[in-house]
Amino acid sequence: MNESDSESRTLVLRSDHITLAQAVKAVGLADSGGQAKFLVREGIVTVNGTPVTQPGRKLRGGDRFGTAEAGEWTITG
Repeated sequence: MNESDSESRTLVLRSDHITLAQAVKAVGLADSGGQAKFLVREGIVTVNGTPVTQPGRKLRGGDRFGTAEAGEWTITG
């Protein structure tokens, strides 16, 4: 994957926020909500470049999240 691929990946909000675990599941990094929470609690997921361990962390427009392996998504909307 090249850098422009990761920059073009977005997740559009349907409300004013989405939790980190919900976002992880929505983009396919996890198959279930439980797996998404596990990945976040293990510190595998970053938000705006910083590891986060709180699955309930609210993401809003402009926030970026992802993993070292899968790349990054930007929240829009």
